[in-house]
Amino acid sequence: MKSRISNRSISRRISALAVATLIGACAIGGTAFAQTAPATPAAATAAPGPIVGNVDAARNKVSMCIGCHGLPGYRSSFPEVYNVPMIAGQNAKYIETALNEYKSGSRSHLTMVGIAKSLSEQDIADVAAYYSNLK
Repeated sequence: MKSRISNRSISRRISALAVATLIGACAIGGTAFAQTAPATPAAATAAPGPIVGNVDAARNKVSMCIGCHGLPGYRSSFPEVYNVPMIAGQNAKYIETALNEYKSGSRSHLTMVGIAKSLSEQDIADVAAYYSNLK
């Protein structure tokens, strides 16, 4: 009696094997990295100080902001029509607070939530420092 294995069945088995291999490789790689990571001095493991914004570092991070916040009188039509605020010269703490509120979901605007969630705490500090220094 001939065995009949369909192409779909073979494809599923190969896909499952590929996923299992990828998961195993990640687990092994992560273990190897953890074992070979250099030991850090005790001073390096101390609690970090406050994050300080870097204006120069922000120059490569503000491209997603300029399209809306860099145009005087710009009005956006998504998710509804509204005037986009100019943030040049705004207080850095205000910008940080606003971005963190978008990131946490306590402020709601689909575009800003998506952008803020992609930013690290250092990115937020850098962007805030950059815009607070503009006039």
